[in-house]
Amino acid sequence: MTDHNSSHKPRDPIAQHRRQNLLRRILLLTGAILLGLVAMYALTLGPYPMTMIDVFNAFIGNGSDVHRTVIWNIRMTRIATAIFAGAALAVSGMVMQNVLRNPLASPSTLGVSHAASFGAAFGIVVLGAGTTQAHSVYFDHPYLLALCAFAAAMISTGVIILLARIRDASPETMILAGVAMASLFTAGTTSLRYFASDEVQLSSIIFWTFGDLGRTDWTSVSIISVGTVATLIYFFLNRWRYNAINGGEDVARTLGVNTNRTRILGLLISSLLTALVVSFVGIIGFVGLVVPHIVRRVVGTDARFLIPGCCIAGALLLLVSDTVARTMLSPVIMPVGILTSFLGAPLFIYLIIRGRKHW
Repeated sequence: MTDHNSSHKPRDPIAQHRRQNLLRRILLLTGAILLGLVAMYALTLGPYPMTMIDVFNAFIGNGSDVHRTVIWNIRMTRIATAIFAGAALAVSGMVMQNVLRNPLASPSTLGVSHAASFGAAFGIVVLGAGTTQAHSVYFDHPYLLALCAFAAAMISTGVIILLARIRDASPETMILAGVAMASLFTAGTTSLRYFASDEVQLSSIIFWTFGDLGRTDWTSVSIISVGTVATLIYFFLNRWRYNAINGGEDVARTLGVNTNRTRILGLLISSLLTALVVSFVGIIGFVGLVVPHIVRRVVGTDARFLIPGCCIAGALLLLVSDTVARTMLSPVIMPVGILTSFLGAPLFIYLIIRGRKHW
């Protein structure tokens, strides 16, 4: 008689691992295709409706001047900004959570966004970069405003890294320093709002903090895209270090990883990328916090798949959110930062309830 247990061959762990990686690649490819389809569909939506034929004709130069202007100068810049900004914020959050070994680490919790908000408020109140016309907010010097926001965000990051160097770059020190810097810059922004000379400055500060993808042009899109691509290349080249740190400090050191250097560089570069994005589009909450947790549940913690997965998921989330924000109350366009906060808060609560199984 044949033994019942002998009829079941033991699973080949190598073959099983290959099947899992194949499934992850299929999921990433599916996500990329879905992102492309959503982007094409988003081109047809808005206060000025178009068909896919109109979009195609505008691309090849056969459409009307109005169609080409709407596609190339309005909708394409929003969509490109959503894709690159979403990818940048999501991957920055993922790297921060990895190197700090804390699931709550993100550009917001580490004070980068709060510092950028202070820089923008400083540019508006002190340098006079914001005005209002016909009940709308305009920025007279958008690149000066972006420079102020970027500089303040990098000052905050520099202070955090300096404190971390003094305290041997421990994750706890970085997180506590980030919380302290967030509180400091929030107080600074509140003070500038209190001492704003008129309603124009106050309206400009509030509008900037909403987070809006419609204020970018092709120059700012080019700056964001170059910074995002360059940073993603760096992160992907260092993926094995992030995998080692994910296994624990002792494991990473055993594998020859300089954990302090990797942690500081990861925090610095992710903060640099976040500051670049936020300086142009304002504060967009929860993308850098929630997306990495969602992607970990789908593709696991391997940085080879986690990094591109966060890119795709972050871009898709921000693109869908912006498309809904600009069509839900058409012709009124809602700032996308409001919608991401509404979506992100309950989603993050759900992830907390489900537990930290995939962290």
